[in-house]
Amino acid sequence: MQSKPLASTTAYSDLPEADLVAQARVGNNLAIRELIRRCNQRLFRVARGIVKNDAEAEDVVQAAYVAAFTKLETFRGEAAFATWVTRITMNEAFGRRRSHHSQARIVDLAEYREKALNAPEGGMHDPMTPTPPTPESELARAEARKFLEQAIDTLPDPLRVTYIMRDVQELTTREVADLLDISAVTVKTRIFRARRLLRAKIQKGMARKFSDIFPFDGQRCVEMADRVIATLAARRLEQDP
Repeated sequence: MQSKPLASTTAYSDLPEADLVAQARVGNNLAIRELIRRCNQRLFRVARGIVKNDAEAEDVVQAAYVAAFTKLETFRGEAAFATWVTRITMNEAFGRRRSHHSQARIVDLAEYREKALNAPEGGMHDPMTPTPPTPESELARAEARKFLEQAIDTLPDPLRVTYIMRDVQELTTREVADLLDISAVTVKTRIFRARRLLRAKIQKGMARKFSDIFPFDGQRCVEMADRVIATLAARRLEQDP
């Protein structure tokens, strides 16, 4: 039985994940956007922890979304959708790492952002974009975030990926263990080692300030949804001329 699209666009933010997946299966773009919005931060952080590059991490996440929504019929719901798409993201990220070369961008981000910058004033209003902070507070946050990101980047690969999943993204120990196919004890050991290494690099009082690490929200989140939906639409046209 097919799920009928909702009449209200705002209603999607309150839907359970399973209902959004059901709507996405029938090509409901609003449901797809909401799933992307909910998963973006986690997926970007996980991808960024593996590839250690913002632009490449965006490409990884976009490719993972396209793959997930293209083969959504294979999602059986045995795990949460967020967990399923996280696995796809990890496979994509590790695959790129093994290939030792960057793949072509799915969409020219520079061109897209240039259009956004050149849009008439008020023409691309984004209700998800937070109120702009003051220049002083933004500079302080950017400096602290960069310091922490650089410190995390120095961690060995297994420790870095585990640390980002557990401490930055705040997945549970069991979720991290399942995603990385390791034991909970190994997760705890890696976290202990990662924290010990980071303590030597992070100033006193900054150790717990992680809410702004590897951000992926606001306009970037909207742009990701736009690109994924455009790619899915193009594929549907190719399959059904």
